[in-house]
Amino acid sequence: MVEIDSNAPQLSILVLHGPNLNLLGLREPDIYGVSTLAQIDTQLIELGRSFNTAIESFQSNHEGSLVDKIHDARELHDGIVINAGAHTHTSIAIRDAISAVKIPTVEVHLSNIYKREEFRHHSYLAPIVIGQISGFGAHSYQLGLQALIVHLKSGIRF
Repeated sequence: MVEIDSNAPQLSILVLHGPNLNLLGLREPDIYGVSTLAQIDTQLIELGRSFNTAIESFQSNHEGSLVDKIHDARELHDGIVINAGAHTHTSIAIRDAISAVKIPTVEVHLSNIYKREEFRHHSYLAPIVIGQISGFGAHSYQLGLQALIVHLKSGIRF
């Protein structure tokens, strides 16, 4: 008989942070808030633990690195939370990578992209992700993670 550790993570989620998010806390705090990326990641790891979910976080300013991480997620993770930053509005490559791996993905943004410059109103990711959360600052990540976990654990399709 094999013992199962009931405390072992049941799910694994990859959290991806795109360009310039390494500057959170310094960059335009009136728009993006004062939380640092490290603080956001710590909060997500703690929230993941409360849902018996492992969290891996990755930030890159380079589109190809994000695409590679999405490809690698196919074998490692049950879902993805992504803030692609400016790549949201420009990257067909990231869109195609998410579409190709067929991993449930939630798109998040710190600011409400629809209240900002016109070019930010379009997301290449929105049509292929299960949902999008924007405008709640650092809390957008937590809301996105919770929605993804509910989606994965319950089979609820939003």
